[in-house]
Amino acid sequence: MRNALRTAVVGAVVTGTVLTCGSAGATPPGPGVTAKLISKTTVGDTDYVLREITVPPGQSTGWHYHDGPLYGYVQQGTLSHYHSDCAEDGLYPKGSTLREPAGPSEVHLGRNEGDTPLVLDVLYVLPHGAPFSEDAPNPGCDFQ
Repeated sequence: MRNALRTAVVGAVVTGTVLTCGSAGATPPGPGVTAKLISKTTVGDTDYVLREITVPPGQSTGWHYHDGPLYGYVQQGTLSHYHSDCAEDGLYPKGSTLREPAGPSEVHLGRNEGDTPLVLDVLYVLPHGAPFSEDAPNPGCDFQ
């Protein structure tokens, strides 16, 4: 599945640039959360971006949503996924895939509650020029 995600962006430019996740907004990602751009291409009005996201133990992505659907593959560790009702809506161990729907009604948070780094391959399918994610305030949960 990992190779399928990587090859889903046919013709993309592969880079080794390491980027830091955005820090603006009410609930930024935790310290040490990083993203490595693997490839990016635009077809019509849609950007297809493949990134490798690393979340250190005890950290989270911060509350956010996406302007387009997102598809993920867990390379390493376990992703604990929470929706805005504060309930865990998925536990994704190594080898799992997930889909996150688009829109402000889909506010969520990803956490690494394990003791090893969480590594995800993430394919973003976004309107051209849209950010990877939109920051959102904590919806009232007692955790970040």
